[in-house]
Amino acid sequence: MKIAVLAPIAWRTPPRHYGPWEQMASNLTEELVKAGIEVTLFATGDSVTAGSLDAVIAQGYEEDKSVDAKVAECLHISNLMEKAAEFDLIHNHFDFLPLTYSKLVDKPMITTIHGFSSEKIVPVYKKYNRNTHYVSISNSDRHSELDYLATVYNGIVTAEFDFVAQPEDYLLFFGRIHPDKGTAEAIEIALKTGKRLLIAGIIQDERYYLERVEPFLGKSVEFLGAAGPEERNELLGKAAALLHPINFEEPFGLSVAEAMTCGTPVIAFNKGSMPELIIDKKTGFLVKDIEQAVQAIKMLLPGINRKKCREHAIAKFSAKKMAEDYLALYHQILNK
Repeated sequence: MKIAVLAPIAWRTPPRHYGPWEQMASNLTEELVKAGIEVTLFATGDSVTAGSLDAVIAQGYEEDKSVDAKVAECLHISNLMEKAAEFDLIHNHFDFLPLTYSKLVDKPMITTIHGFSSEKIVPVYKKYNRNTHYVSISNSDRHSELDYLATVYNGIVTAEFDFVAQPEDYLLFFGRIHPDKGTAEAIEIALKTGKRLLIAGIIQDERYYLERVEPFLGKSVEFLGAAGPEERNELLGKAAALLHPINFEEPFGLSVAEAMTCGTPVIAFNKGSMPELIIDKKTGFLVKDIEQAVQAIKMLLPGINRKKCREHAIAKFSAKKMAEDYLALYHQILNK
């Protein structure tokens, strides 16, 4: 079986810090290679893989601002499609644009839908609904007008995350600095509990950062910037809890799975996929607002068994399980 994995090209695959879609393309590719599958990863030229790498774009357009994103995307996607005959199946992690080639190539395409940036992109998915195969990353992120082959949860390389039985006494916010992710709410929760808060992530909304985050930075609230893999492991593992007070219907939450893999419970607003990731009062808390989050930290957090958090995350969100689930789907498609 020869598989082509199409990664996005905003960032390197795997990303140096931020790039969740690139991370999933990488995790899947490496696990498939371990399973003896012949995989070619179509990604940026500086990407790293144990499989074969095919690239026409040297660096991601978010890392090299001289690159025109649309031009790079056209060259990148067409590079794979012009070689489609070399593969048994194409696995698309690049959103809706590659679907426009799906009737022009004589190979099946499976598309992992990592979320809908806007309702405006849905017509493209609807047009190619019948001749391609869609996979959701959570049951909550399914569109009512689309057909899905399956739900496959994102999988992380669990060996990269160390279990920490005795955490330090700080809370962590780990994610994009953006209103959707609730950075300001995390600060308010931390201040009301009297606990120290560390914030790690890229600033995606500069005005939001300047108005809702920066004024509160000081001894008890610290902004660390983007965190690479080693720092991420340490920050997540040593935290008493991860704060995830999201303000949108999040399709998944990589940092949620990563934190639990370290044994760290997660306190999240009960939106989107959070009930599929977190077992309420077992691996964290699903809360409706800031006050409930504060009460959970003050009254219930000490009762969480960190070992159970890790066991849950490894059983449900490992890269190995993700690859096994996708491999079963590949066989299902090819056997038709």
